[in-house]
Amino acid sequence: MKKILLIGRKDLTLAFRDRAALLLMLAAPFALTLGLGFITGRLSGGSNSGLADIPVIVVNQDGERLGDALVDLFGSEELASLIALSETADPAAAHRQVDTDAAAAAIIIPAGFTRSIIPAAGTLPNGEVVPIELYTNPTRPTSVGVVKTILDEFMSQVEVGRVGGQVAVTQLIERGLIRPQDAAEHGAALGARQADAAESTAIQLKGNASGGEAAGFDPLAYMAPGMALMFLMFTATNGGRTLLTERAQGTLPRLLISPTTSAQVLGGKTTGIYLTGVAQMLILITASALLFQLRWGAPFAVLVLILAAVAGAVGWGMLITALAKTPGQVSTIGSAVTLIFGILGGSFVSTGNLPEWFQTLSKITPNAWGLEGFTILALGGGLADILVPVAALLIMGATLFTAAVLLLNRRGLAQP
Repeated sequence: MKKILLIGRKDLTLAFRDRAALLLMLAAPFALTLGLGFITGRLSGGSNSGLADIPVIVVNQDGERLGDALVDLFGSEELASLIALSETADPAAAHRQVDTDAAAAAIIIPAGFTRSIIPAAGTLPNGEVVPIELYTNPTRPTSVGVVKTILDEFMSQVEVGRVGGQVAVTQLIERGLIRPQDAAEHGAALGARQADAAESTAIQLKGNASGGEAAGFDPLAYMAPGMALMFLMFTATNGGRTLLTERAQGTLPRLLISPTTSAQVLGGKTTGIYLTGVAQMLILITASALLFQLRWGAPFAVLVLILAAVAGAVGWGMLITALAKTPGQVSTIGSAVTLIFGILGGSFVSTGNLPEWFQTLSKITPNAWGLEGFTILALGGGLADILVPVAALLIMGATLFTAAVLLLNRRGLAQP
C-alpha cells in the first residue's frame, strides 16, 4: 500500500506541475464558469440573481389528496421565490401556454391519480399508478430541469410510500397479524400516512442542511458542476495517457524491474489519476463557492458525490487507455469521448426535456449521474437523496476499471 501511495503522490505532483494539464483541469472549466457568471449576473455574488419565478401551469383533474398535495407543493411558501404557479382546468390551454413560451412546463394531474395509489375504503390497489404528464418547453432547459427534479422528488416519495405500504400489508397478513378481509382498511390507513409524507416534500426540497434559511435554485448550481464534470473526463483520460507515455519512454519497464509488482504500479498510477481528479473537483468547487457564493449543498454529501464521480470518470479513462495503442490515440479518443459525454450527460443542456431514449443513453456517462446528484444537493437534498447516483457511479467505476485491468494484462502493458 505504501508503494501505491508513493506512486500516486508522485503522479499527483507531476500533474500539477504540468502547465498544459493545469489549463485543462482548472483554467478552462473556471473560465467557462466565469463566463456563465457574467451571463447570469452572478459575478457580483448577489443572492437575488439566481433562477426565480419559473412559470409553471398545473391542471389538477384528480382533485383528491395526492393531486392537491402536488399542487400545494408547487404553490408552497418554500417554493414561492422559485416557482410562479398558475392553474387551469383545460390541458389544451396549458399546452398552448408552454408552446407559446408563456410557461416553462405544464403538469397535468389526471383523474384517478390518488385512487391509483390510495384506494377507496374497502378496495385494494391494482398496482398500476396513473401517470402524471409533464409537458415541457424545450427553449427553457434549465427551468425544466428544476421543475422535473421537484416533480421527481415528489413522485419518489409517493412511490416509496406506495410500495412500502403494500409490503407492510402483505407481511401483516403472512404473519397472521391482520385478516385478509381487513387488508383494504389497513392499506387505506397506510396510504393516508404516505400522503402526509408526500405533502412534506416541499420542506425537504427547500430546507438546507442546517434546517434554516430556504435556498433558492441558482442556474450556476447546474452549469458549474456540468463544466467541472466534463473537464474531469479530460483529467481522467490524460492520466491514462501517461501510462502509455511512460511505457514508450522506458520509464515504466524500469519501474517494473524494481522490487515493485505490476499490481502496485497499476494501482499507484490509478491512485494518482484519482487523487488528481478529486483535487481538481475540490479546487473548482471551492473557487466557485468563494467567487459566486454558490451553494453546493451539504459539505459531506458533496464530498461523497465528488469521490464517486471521480471513480466513474477514472473508470472510463482507464478503459480508453487499455483500448488505445499509443498516447496520441488516448488523447484523440479521450477528447472525443469527453465532448460526447458532455453532450449526452447534460453538461451543456439539461436532458430533462429530451426524448426518453436520450435520457436512458445518458446514464452511461458519469456526467449524467454526477449532475443529477449535484442538482439534488443544490435544491437542498442530503446524502440519503443521492444514494442512487453515488451507487451508480461507484458501480460504473469498479466495472470499467476491472475491464481495463483485464485488457491491460492481456496486452502485457503492465509487465516489465
